[in-house]
Amino acid sequence: MDTIVLKATDLDGYLTEDDKRSLDSMDRLYASVTETSRVLCSSQNEQRLAQEKQRLVDLYNQMGDRMQELMAAEPAVKVYSFQTPPTVHGEASRLIAKLRDVRTQHYEFVYYIQRAYELLFNLAFAEPDNHRKNHLIVRTPVTDPVQNYAVHKIPDVDEDLENAVMCVMLRGALLPSMIMSKEIEEYTSTGYVTPFALFKIGRDDTKRESNMEYILDLGRSYFDLESLADKDLIFADPMNATGGSLVTIVKYLHDQGVRPRSVNFFNVISALKGSLRIVRAIENARVYTLWMDPALNEKAYILPGLGDAGDRLNGIDAESEHRNIIQLIADYGATIANLYRSQVRQIEQTVLAR
Repeated sequence: MDTIVLKATDLDGYLTEDDKRSLDSMDRLYASVTETSRVLCSSQNEQRLAQEKQRLVDLYNQMGDRMQELMAAEPAVKVYSFQTPPTVHGEASRLIAKLRDVRTQHYEFVYYIQRAYELLFNLAFAEPDNHRKNHLIVRTPVTDPVQNYAVHKIPDVDEDLENAVMCVMLRGALLPSMIMSKEIEEYTSTGYVTPFALFKIGRDDTKRESNMEYILDLGRSYFDLESLADKDLIFADPMNATGGSLVTIVKYLHDQGVRPRSVNFFNVISALKGSLRIVRAIENARVYTLWMDPALNEKAYILPGLGDAGDRLNGIDAESEHRNIIQLIADYGATIANLYRSQVRQIEQTVLAR
């Protein structure tokens, strides 16, 4: 079989009745946001605009409080702004605001995605209660009066990360996966470079969220099943809307007899529904997200979201030519390719070894 298909109805089967009630409640709140947004787009009355802006703030506060309450009961979902001290929340909020902004251009968008994944890495692997330390001894360029060396303490994450495999859900997930692999390389004392597994998966965008299908194309994927058994699988995708792509891949692996030790999903923005589906459907899964959004529209796009993250990272393919993974890396240019050269080498080996 060359393709594996998962349907939205299969995904919803993992949700509990409490989950469904919580999602319905959030949808009702977001319907009020939609009404307010219409007024903000159309009204020219200053007093009315001020009222609606305040209403919008109040609605987002309600949704944020409700999501924080829900996630307090979900230890497998870690939201940056719910887990970290209030003193750092402004940094994440401003970062997400820049990523959402329609005025943010391509190279700025790439820069902010890199920053976002640095924060996510720290959330997962460099938490304050991790007291184990490694010491890095670094030779500096200063040689007077003798060659100088500096000592730096970093979290000891070798045990956590040297069993990791980076799993790429292609296009929008390519650069974030390279960033996460680079973070692992820099933080492990051995300079561990993750192996890569490349999955060609997409969703049928002619369908709606309620009947969406997720299609894993095995013929255009590059991975070795045996190398994924008992590994810590790391997926990095900027957007987690429905959770369908990740669940499709992991369920396929399970059907092939492959049991990962853990599954870790890193998102810049995750929808509440996608997060709940993943932790319900996949054993030993954790979701790390910089920001949680409350709702999906009928086309399964996150609301308020930030648009198509893949297109904003990689540019839009010409209709007659869809770039493959090697072409995408080439289009990133020499700066990105050189910065992530160890990761590029691993990806090339994964593709060419098939």
